[in-house]
Formats: sequence, structure tokens, C-alpha cells
Amino acid sequence: MEITEVKIFPVQEDKLKAYVTITLNDCFIVRDLKIIQGKHGMFVAMPSKKTKDGQFKDIAHPLNSNTRQQMEQMILDVYEREMNAQKSREESKTSQLGVDN
Repeated sequence: MEITEVKIFPVQEDKLKAYVTITLNDCFIVRDLKIIQGKHGMFVAMPSKKTKDGQFKDIAHPLNSNTRQQMEQMILDVYEREMNAQKSREESKTSQLGVDN
């Protein structure tokens, strides 16, 4: 199994940093993964739904820790690249505004 695409949808919330959609082998999409800022750094939460008793149950998730680690690392790497690119674009706009004034 290969993650062939990662789409990041940043949000402006305290602990929730972004929603994520991944594509597997160019043929299967998994939506509503979340990047969350935890006590010990960021992690990827799998898509889940709330049960009748108020607990959350994963809808889809890796079956072993190695797959989870690879998936999480790839998603967090893409997130970091996108946040750095967004920061660069914002800095560029700010510097252009300063030149034009």
C-alpha cells in the first residue's frame, strides 16, 4: 500500500491543526484524518464517529504500528512543508506591501 496523495486543510483551532485527506494507490480515498497538537507533539488521528454511548470509534485505521508510523510521518512531513510554504507566501506578500508604500 502506498500513499499517493496527501491533501492538507489547515484550521485555526487550538489543538486541531488540520484535516487531512489521503489517497492510497491512486484508487482509494480516506477523508477526515486530523492533525492534532498533543502534549508530546503533533500526531495524526484516524477518522472516527461517535457511538451511542459517547465514545469515539475509528472508522479506518492501520493494523500495525509500522504502517501507522509511516503514514503519520508522511502526513506530518507534508503538513510541515505546506505550513512553511504558506508562511513564505505571507512573508512575501508583507514585504511586497512594504515596497509599494
